Amino acid sequence: ISLLREVTARAFRRSRLGPASPLRCRRRAPSRRSAYMLERVQTAVVGGGVVGLAVARALSRSGREVLLLESESLTGSGTSSRNSEVVHAGIYYTAGSLKARACVEGRRALYSFCEAYAVPYSRCGKLLVATEEGELAQLDAVAEKARANGLSGSGEALVRLTSAEAARLEPEVRCVGALHSPSTGIVDSHALMTALLADAERHGATLALGSSVVGGECGGSDAVAGCGAGGRVLLRTADGTQLACDEVVNCAGHGAPRLAAALGGMPRSHVPAAHFAKGTYFALSGRPSPFRGLVYPLPQQAGLGVHATVDLAGRCRFGPDVEWTSNAEDVQVDPTRAAAFYAEVRKYWPDLPDGGLVPDYAGVRPKVSGRGEPSADFVLSGPSEHGVAGLVHLFGIESPGLTASLALARLCVESLDRESVR
Repeated sequence: ISLLREVTARAFRRSRLGPASPLRCRRRAPSRRSAYMLERVQTAVVGGGVVGLAVARALSRSGREVLLLESESLTGSGTSSRNSEVVHAGIYYTAGSLKARACVEGRRALYSFCEAYAVPYSRCGKLLVATEEGELAQLDAVAEKARANGLSGSGEALVRLTSAEAARLEPEVRCVGALHSPSTGIVDSHALMTALLADAERHGATLALGSSVVGGECGGSDAVAGCGAGGRVLLRTADGTQLACDEVVNCAGHGAPRLAAALGGMPRSHVPAAHFAKGTYFALSGRPSPFRGLVYPLPQQAGLGVHATVDLAGRCRFGPDVEWTSNAEDVQVDPTRAAAFYAEVRKYWPDLPDGGLVPDYAGVRPKVSGRGEPSADFVLSGPSEHGVAGLVHLFGIESPGLTASLALARLCVESLDRESVR
């Protein structure tokens, strides 16, 4: 039995790491004889965050033999466990963009999935607020984007509110006008990832933890042809194992551009530069949440502003802010950033007391646009885009990646299926 099949994928224990606990899985140590061997795999998914789990589930449900490769000793220990756990409505994104389409479809699919698999969630709604008269026109622009993205009807359409109407929904909030988004919600992202993995395994998927993919070959290179095991993409892991795969989906998050660049035969013109934007959160200390739902300021260029979220336990946190960094592993909270948080939060909640914020956690957004650039769309790059058979990359899957995960998974399957019928 090869190294990557010597895994025990059902012994999990939970511990709190930020808002969501990643899953733990024990594996046996490989024998010396098992290293550097060649394994034949139909479909490999690289990256065990929420998007990778959703993709592995969708591929396994399509009848494929799926191997999910996660470099860490836990699934979902990166961006998937260091975010706001918000189910986004799809109101900010350019009409027709992949972000807009995947967010709206993904939200609807996610709520249905939560109902079917008993994943805790709350469709608590969101108040998007203008705190100055000069921001009211921006509310109108957001409402128009939401309409263009298909949000309509009593359960989805944004509702314009006066300051008095907003106060009836959220008495603690100060604003001059607002939009209410009834379809925005929150989800237990740990329970969501547990359910995605369980369903993938029910359909035959195998999880291999501690399996870091460091490179490989694709595109008909000599290394692929000469491996003697068939397959169209050859993957190499850090321990020397080689995987001859018919199909590979790169869901490596921060590391997706790096992995793509490390695949011999992958056209470099189709590999975007990686950029990282750190986001820090502070929690409200000493009292229950003052809000009934979520409260957001108007969006900024690289993020959605320092917003207020309430988790399923009723705990309130604020964030994330935007701090550009060159280190995707930098998740330490800098307590000195609290001063800026007080200023931002008091724009819509003036009663935030001094000393009311305590450092909580931080995450890093995997972006494909840099400082000062317009926020880039999600990138799903398959054979029809880059010309390499059997290979799909997902780049820049930042927010609303969790919301969009099921829709992105469907699109990955479709990308591979389109190639198989050509």
